[in-house]
Amino acid sequence: MPPKSIFVAALFCLLAVLSPALAGAQNAAGAPSGSQPPVAYASVSELNGILSQLQQTAQNMQADLQKTRIEKWKTDGNTKKQTLADVDSIQRNLQSTLPDTIAQLNSSPEDLGASFKLYRNLDALYDVFGSVAEAAGAFGSKDEFQSLDNDLNGLKNARRAFAERMQKLTASKEDELTRLRAQVKTLTAAPPPPPKKIVVDDTEPPKKAAKKKLAQPKPATTTPTSAPPSK
Repeated sequence: MPPKSIFVAALFCLLAVLSPALAGAQNAAGAPSGSQPPVAYASVSELNGILSQLQQTAQNMQADLQKTRIEKWKTDGNTKKQTLADVDSIQRNLQSTLPDTIAQLNSSPEDLGASFKLYRNLDALYDVFGSVAEAAGAFGSKDEFQSLDNDLNGLKNARRAFAERMQKLTASKEDELTRLRAQVKTLTAAPPPPPKKIVVDDTEPPKKAAKKKLAQPKPATTTPTSAPPSK
């Protein structure tokens, strides 16, 4: 496997591991779900510089491809047909796919998924555009080849600069993941808070027992005595 393919495969695997792990660690550490941490000015400035160079190269590529007269090349019809198909594919990418991926990355400058998506697109563009430039050198005019070769070098420089940024960004995210895991471990190992004490107030005086009412004695009833009979 070529070194470039090994780098891309290794980076893809690392991104696949880091992205969900970072999200899980941030949630466990108490970070709000879906929140984006602030991005350093230096990181945004670096990205803007790379994207500005890339966008200028993309404009040059489109202009130079439109000036290339493939139908006049001194080669067979199949080669011309394949090259025209490659040019059409490159133009669609430059007009739609590339701007979309750049816009996605601009909204999240340090998003690993968006970064890798743009890198893969640059890698594919470089391969296809390289074949067109090579064909121009073999069958086209000297001016056509020189223009396309300059564009290819600009695309190569942008791809290399972006690859270096991704390496730094991946290392930074890995350090962040290590810190978050340490925070989670610390929070998990913290002792539980002491139980709350319940104070019982037992100083209340006892209630007096209610006195029972004594029954009142009934008055005695006297039986009237009959008078003695008169004589």
